[in-house]
Amino acid sequence: MDTKIGSLDTCKPPCSDLASPPNGAVSTIQSSVPATPLVNPSESTLGRHLARRLVQIGATDVFSVPGDFNLTLLDHLIAEPGLNLIGCCNELNAGYAADGYARSRGVGACVVTFTVGGLSVLNAIAGAYSENLPLICIVGGPNSNDYGTNRILHHTIGLPDFSQELRCFQTVTCYQAVVNNLEDAHELIDTAVSTALKESKPVYISVACNLPAIPHPTFSREPVPFSLSPKLSNEMGLEAAVEAAAEFLNKAVKPVLVAGPKMRVAKACNAFVELADACGYAVAVMPSAKGLVPEHHPHFIGTYWGAVSTAFCAEIVESADAYLFAGPIFNDYSSVGYSLLLKKEKAVILQPDRVVIANGPAFGCVLMKDFLKALSKRLKSNTTAYENYHRIYVPEGQPPKCEPKEPLRVNVLFQHIQKMLSSETAVIAETGDSWFNCQKLKLPKGCGYEFQMQYGSIGWSVGATLGYAQSVLEKRVIACIGDGSFQVTAQDVSTMLRCGQKTIIFLINNGGYTIEVEIHDGPYNVIKNWNYTGLVDAIHNGEGKCWTTKVFCEEELIEAIENATGPKKDCLCFIEVIVHKDDTSKELLEWGSRVSAANSRPPNPQ
Repeated sequence: MDTKIGSLDTCKPPCSDLASPPNGAVSTIQSSVPATPLVNPSESTLGRHLARRLVQIGATDVFSVPGDFNLTLLDHLIAEPGLNLIGCCNELNAGYAADGYARSRGVGACVVTFTVGGLSVLNAIAGAYSENLPLICIVGGPNSNDYGTNRILHHTIGLPDFSQELRCFQTVTCYQAVVNNLEDAHELIDTAVSTALKESKPVYISVACNLPAIPHPTFSREPVPFSLSPKLSNEMGLEAAVEAAAEFLNKAVKPVLVAGPKMRVAKACNAFVELADACGYAVAVMPSAKGLVPEHHPHFIGTYWGAVSTAFCAEIVESADAYLFAGPIFNDYSSVGYSLLLKKEKAVILQPDRVVIANGPAFGCVLMKDFLKALSKRLKSNTTAYENYHRIYVPEGQPPKCEPKEPLRVNVLFQHIQKMLSSETAVIAETGDSWFNCQKLKLPKGCGYEFQMQYGSIGWSVGATLGYAQSVLEKRVIACIGDGSFQVTAQDVSTMLRCGQKTIIFLINNGGYTIEVEIHDGPYNVIKNWNYTGLVDAIHNGEGKCWTTKVFCEEELIEAIENATGPKKDCLCFIEVIVHKDDTSKELLEWGSRVSAANSRPPNPQ
């Protein structure tokens, strides 16, 4: 999970400046700031100012779908030399692409048209909100003269009040700016962009369609780079929290550390590793934090996911007499239907700005990264939990060797995907059984990893793969996507080809929504089978570099991977893997039954 804003690694302690110029060097604002350069009067427009801001913060690729309300704005975005406008097949995928881009670059942006585009992208924006991703959602809005006129506009639901889109976005963004006046446009845009960076959440900017091309004095200079005030810990609270936590953990016999997904937004990944190095505790990750902690760490014991944890990990975590969870999210999915065997009185729970020790005390205004750094200097080394793990650990067995031309099994597929991973690759795991199979992959140093667990929107991975691959051109993305999910968002393989991406997509064709089958089966989980390679060939249509193949057995898989990583390494490679409809990971079988039980609880007595 490489997360950067411009050139800043947001899993590292950042400087207070969250903007970077196009060359990737970090801009800083000194106490004496020279005047920023004047821009050509014809370029001193709202549209060009917004474009310059996006480039400045590191969103140098913007994902868009044109519509009549945003066309003039798109002209001005295209005119910005450092900005690359990428047209997507639909708004949902444009939003997913901005999500994937933000996971690596630290901020993403998409541009759509009014209401029909805005409500289409809304699902992706909600997902980015749930994952704490700074995303700038820009909408081309109505002509400024139409506000308050009682007119009915197209692309609306037919009422003279056309604020429906704004009201929808208010629930899934941390700031909303409706720009229908040039006098305050500069302030609204800058406030929205800076708020997205400070809060690490999506924002909404609606720009009236007649304003982007009009010069205005407020846009006459290059925008001054943002210098955002850093959040600070309350020093007294920090000291008290560290003292209480150190006393609590130093008394424990076999304490453990568990990393959670909110470490990303807290920019505390490096501080967590520093603590792990210092204390010697066994280190696990929650499933949605996979990739935030280096798996080559000497005390790493795997993924803690209750009953579907990595082998021997849950036993060590749940038998510990103290555990520190950094940035956890305990929802029904991550808790396997609320079945984790944890006790509050044994836990130190860190949130991005709060520490709770057992059943109390609690400390607010304490930043996670500050707490972890300070705690690393106060904990006694204790390797007992890791030593216990090392004693009971038995290496995983290998899947039975396939007979010649035997139908391919999923566990054999992922055995071969494991061998493909390196510091030059990244894995995108789609919602479904790929969650569980990819979770078992051992990530080499520098290998990226992303999936969307909190929101769990099927189809997310196609757009996210597009965006992530565009943000890290030096890596080859390996996407594991189920057939049901692919049917939701398949079109933007087209955009990957237009961008010249070299992604490897493993399309796992098992004939339906397997994850839902294991929660609650029914005929609605069976889907129409497609000729997926034929579809991608049709999308390719001889334009760009694309190679497809369909594999039924291990021999064909080995040959396909050799092609994809050899003579076809400069192509987008689409490998359709045919597997049995009931071939799932054992973890999905266990998880599905427990989530099903949680979903089917009867109402409480009234």
